[in-house]
Parts: sequence; C-alpha cells; structure tokens
Amino acid sequence: MKIDIHSTNRKYRVIYADPAWQFKSKKSGGSMKSGAAQAYSVTSVEDMKALPVARLADDNCMLVMWWVGSMPQEAIDLCKAWGFRVMTMTGLVWEKRTVNDNPHFGMGWATRAGAECALIGIKGKVSNLVVDKAVRSVIRAKVGRHSEKPRECREAIEKLCGDVPRIELFARLAAPGWDCWGNEAPSLLAQSVA
Repeated sequence: MKIDIHSTNRKYRVIYADPAWQFKSKKSGGSMKSGAAQAYSVTSVEDMKALPVARLADDNCMLVMWWVGSMPQEAIDLCKAWGFRVMTMTGLVWEKRTVNDNPHFGMGWATRAGAECALIGIKGKVSNLVVDKAVRSVIRAKVGRHSEKPRECREAIEKLCGDVPRIELFARLAAPGWDCWGNEAPSLLAQSVA
C-alpha cells in the first residue's frame, strides 16, 4: 500500500530504500542520455537527509539501502541522518546478469561495474531483527529497466527478517506485503484496480 511518509504513524521493522541519488558529475547523469536524471527525478543528499525516515523506524529496525560506488561517504552520512548505524556496506550485493545470463558490463570510473551494493544499517539490536542467518549477501539476477532492483532482493530481506512490517522507499512498484513510498510508487487507486 502506498504511504505518505510525512503524515503516517506507522512503524516498520524493515526499511528498504533505493535512493534517487543526484550525481555531482555531469558525466554520471547531468548531460548524458543514459544517466539517472534522464530516467527519473533525482534528489540531493541534503534533501534525502531531511526525509522523516527516522520516524518510520521501530525501536528495532533494519535499513537496507542501495548506494552508488562513487558516493560511499554520502551513503554512510545518509544512513546516520536517518537514525541508523552502518553494520555493513555490502549487506546485499546484486551480481548483474544480462538477459542471456552473461555478466553485465556497466559504467564505472576505474573498472566497469557489474554489481550494485546495498548497505545494512541497524537501529536497536541485530539479534531482534535477524530470524534466518542462512541468507547469502550475493544475489545473481538479471537487469531490468534503469535502476530497477530484482525481486530476489526483497525476497532475501523477507527471509532474513521474517514477516514484519516493512516499507520500500523510492519504490517504483508495489510488492505484496510491503508498504511503499516514492514518486513512481503506484497510487492507492491503481493498486485497488490491479
């Protein structure tokens, strides 16, 4: 269900976020037709820090947040601004595959990126959040549309934390059992018709 994070009183044990990172370099989206700003609205780190994410977090809450390799410090700062402490920068590692199941050949500064990482941040105690310690960090899945993350990532989080209240921020799709928020998240009307 789509939620207005600015007015809800709901609390979540899992917050899954794929922030709409605004890049500083024109070569990573400012003037290129393939950049993030060409595919969706991007947001400055300062504006993302101002989002009421800390209010959404239960006393024990896990943040799973995708970050870009060229902005690790910004990712750490955002995690802290939202009220979490970073546990690992590689909580999920998506090994990208092509439609023919070959390694993806992505962009990069020094090397060509073939993976994306999501950090895990914690509020409260990890022992109160993790119910399945057999979940692997590396997920091999095919790429979809620009910046779309595979469903296998949500499934891994569900297995890791169990059936708890959870929300996806900067969502582009509605997923069963997940609340969602974002510019591209489906409206309540669209969800009820589907």
